[in-house]
Amino acid sequence: MGDGYTARFSRRWRVAAAVGAVVVSAPLLTPAPLVVTGAAGRTVTVLLVLAQAAGFWWLGVRHRLGTAVVLAAAAGLQVLYPGAGPGLAFVAVCTYAWLRPATETLWGLGLAVLAACGPAVARGRWTMAGLWLGGVVLAWSWGALVRARGARRLAERRQAVLEERARIARELHDVLSHTVSVMVVQAAAADDVFDVDPARAREALRRTEQAGREALAELRWFLRSVRADDEGDAGAQAAPQPGLGDVERLAETVSAAGLPVTVHRENIDAVDVPLTVQLSAYRIVQEALTNALRHSGAGRAEVVIRSGPSEVSVEVRDDGRGGPGTGAGQGIPGMRERAALLGGTLRAGPAPGGGFEVTARLPTGEQAR
Repeated sequence: MGDGYTARFSRRWRVAAAVGAVVVSAPLLTPAPLVVTGAAGRTVTVLLVLAQAAGFWWLGVRHRLGTAVVLAAAAGLQVLYPGAGPGLAFVAVCTYAWLRPATETLWGLGLAVLAACGPAVARGRWTMAGLWLGGVVLAWSWGALVRARGARRLAERRQAVLEERARIARELHDVLSHTVSVMVVQAAAADDVFDVDPARAREALRRTEQAGREALAELRWFLRSVRADDEGDAGAQAAPQPGLGDVERLAETVSAAGLPVTVHRENIDAVDVPLTVQLSAYRIVQEALTNALRHSGAGRAEVVIRSGPSEVSVEVRDDGRGGPGTGAGQGIPGMRERAALLGGTLRAGPAPGGGFEVTARLPTGEQAR
């Protein structure tokens, strides 16, 4: 399996590499070859130079063939002109290591070692062979390093996209899950008393309408903020996300849906709490109350908000049996993920005196701002 990164050796660069190979090797046409002399030697030199240029052209489309041709031509030229050295073999192996994953280029590294060091070893020039060996390894390592850095940047961009998708999914789930739950409960209550108490039925329907309007307004602001982020508009107006000051209003909505909720605050000043912490705390309370309303069969619930020197804690307790809280990115896993993103913790489980309890501790330091 590859690393998911695709390096492109464009047509323009292929032309430049082929022409450059001819220009660099052209001085070899002036002196006479040592092994094959006369016109035959010069003819062989010309053919090897052209083959080397063709190998660089193929390197962008047929990686293995292009690399093999360049290395073979470089070895041939080194045999004819021992003083020239491996020449462009270093460039070829470096480019090949950049174009393909490291596991696929090891054979090219071995062939480059043979092509660069073989002629020197054959002449007994071990010091020169050692220098060429170091050059080949350095060239291959440089190409592999450049590819690894590109693959890492690609992975970071993909991770950023996945995290943004997860954030959007969390927000949409929290808004829609709570609102739909309240609307379903209110609609059921209206249906139950529609004939015997029309006034209560109308009141339940009005609460259903109000919950729907609030959800639509929050979704509009959220979608505007997402579009602003996608367009890179740093000066766009930020969406007015709910915070700790909106917990009482949330409790009233849940209470109207049939689950009485009381809110207690201890040493809390929302002005000093970062907005990211306020939003996460509000969403955790919202999700915990929604689970209590939908799944636990609770008769009452209590929310406690505390503020310390370096953290905010929220506790949501009910007298029910607790909800399932299952599903990727939903329920309890979603709340725990919100707390973890801020460096905090969340515990959810049976309360000591009965019922179910959700406790979150969210740091308010620089990490949360």
